[in-house]
Amino acid sequence: MTTVLAIAICFLLGYLIGSFNFAVVIARTQGVDILNEGSKNPGATNVKRVLGKTMGNLVFAFDTLKGAAGTFVPFFFIWQINLNFVELNQTFEGAWGNSINLLVAGFAGTIVGHCFSIFLKFKGGKGVASTIGGLLIIMPYPIIVGAIIWVIAFKVTRYVSVASMALGLSLPLSCYISTKLFTNLGYGIGHVGFAVVIAIFNLWTHRANIQRLRDGTENRFGEKSKNL
Repeated sequence: MTTVLAIAICFLLGYLIGSFNFAVVIARTQGVDILNEGSKNPGATNVKRVLGKTMGNLVFAFDTLKGAAGTFVPFFFIWQINLNFVELNQTFEGAWGNSINLLVAGFAGTIVGHCFSIFLKFKGGKGVASTIGGLLIIMPYPIIVGAIIWVIAFKVTRYVSVASMALGLSLPLSCYISTKLFTNLGYGIGHVGFAVVIAIFNLWTHRANIQRLRDGTENRFGEKSKNL
């Protein structure tokens, strides 16, 4: 097995894990098709609006765990294969040495799966909770800072979308600061570049929200929908 194959396997496993949509499943247990209710987005925020705080928080928690699992489980799977190859004295190109590449591949697959689920005709949520879960595995300090920024932005604006975009945009800066102030953390320019990609993808998934913010039709949390 080559490193390229290992990365591909991690991405595909992550994609399958990410494609499992907890918002749809949990809403169905309450007799609701979340794809036809509220904003019709199969994510925690819409579930919270339609079914209440408890169900919404449950979806958010499961999506966060999904992000962590989709990032780590494929890497762990490849790592176990690596150990078996080592025991058989066969060649394996650096599954452990390339751990960051494998983790990123699993993470990327998970987020793509969440946003474009194979089980939902390539529809999905915006991936904020899953991003948090995955980044807790890859670079926990920047995502903890981002989570604090999310809370502050949400408290100030009451827009979930604004808070989520603020979190995404904070990642490159907090990651860069980490490379300068905390050299023992092992963050490098590659992590910063990775954070930039996440920030751009985050903005892209919120493009409809950005347009609604411009039009003045975006819903603050707790408001009756202006778009129904």
